[in-house]
Amino acid sequence: MEKEFYGDLRLGILGGGQLGRMLIQEAINLNVNVSVLDPDQNAPCKKLCNRFEVGALDDFDTVYKFGKQLDMLTIEIEKVNVDALEKLEEEGVTVYPQARVIRLIQDKGLQKQFFKQNDIPTAAFQMASSKDNLRECQIPFPYIQKLRKDGYDGKGVYKVISEADLNDAFDAPSIVEQWVDFDKEIAVIVARNDKGDVATFPMVEMEFNQEANLVEFLISPSTLTFEIQQRAEQLAIKIAEDLQIVGLLAVEMFLTKDGNILVNELAPRPHNSGHHTVEGNFTSQFAQHLRAIFNLPLGNTNVRSNAVMINLLGETPFEGLAIYKGLEEILAEEGVYVHLYGKKFTKPFRKMGHVTIVNEDRDKAIELARKVQQTIEVIA
Repeated sequence: MEKEFYGDLRLGILGGGQLGRMLIQEAINLNVNVSVLDPDQNAPCKKLCNRFEVGALDDFDTVYKFGKQLDMLTIEIEKVNVDALEKLEEEGVTVYPQARVIRLIQDKGLQKQFFKQNDIPTAAFQMASSKDNLRECQIPFPYIQKLRKDGYDGKGVYKVISEADLNDAFDAPSIVEQWVDFDKEIAVIVARNDKGDVATFPMVEMEFNQEANLVEFLISPSTLTFEIQQRAEQLAIKIAEDLQIVGLLAVEMFLTKDGNILVNELAPRPHNSGHHTVEGNFTSQFAQHLRAIFNLPLGNTNVRSNAVMINLLGETPFEGLAIYKGLEEILAEEGVYVHLYGKKFTKPFRKMGHVTIVNEDRDKAIELARKVQQTIEVIA
């Protein structure tokens, strides 16, 4: 890529979901020509991009041919063909985040080894090649089994409480991770450009949907001590610099009850824990990702206001054409911003959108968020 940014840059996004959709909304402001590859012919990005192609993200030929037509490739999902990305890099196509970073983060076992090699605090772990290996596990019950590859949004994660649970464990390469008795789940998003400039968004606190095991409720900024926030942000910067990543990196962490911070997982792209930044911060995570991959100055990450983000998940047991119940009532409230993802059909726990609530009074923002959570339903 040329040192000077040019506005007719041909950018490709691997993945056409909601993250790509919100990334395109920012790319339009920079007059960037965006192409999208996704296996779903009705993907959320389809109507927003300049060119949409249906194809498998994990197929070498499909990804290679798609990328050869472009100046730069980025991702909104990690499950892509890295061999094709490495070939494209060799032939002069810019790939950010780099193929080697995606390869590492695709595999939770490699992630854990990276943490260990770089003195990054994380829960104790060991590898397992199959279900049978779990019976020889040195980590005491209870523990967490995670598939090394293809887990997302809480899928590929299984809690093993006792030997009785082993029969239903994953019979595939996985990691066994010590159960962490944590006080809070926290996250920091960090950006790094090719010049080596880094910037973090202020740390956020998260609440998870226990049934779906994905982020349901997020509060920004955190009210935990400055010392804890500083440690978390410095840890995120260290990881970004150790990886030498170009782009955005979401670092999910546990704050333990004795005050330690353990890194849980990484995502080399815009992330659910940064959706609030669109209204809550001076620069959104999506604008920051583009600034980073285009090697532009990184934006101001300071908060504009208290912000609370709620995921809109498909209600159980509904499956079919999505109906958003309670939307009119919610939009009558001041400081409520609704983002629907353009997904025509809903199913239980599918991410259908999110709502961000901003208010100068943190308690009022949280109170209104609880009201939104109780009012809006995605049914069929």
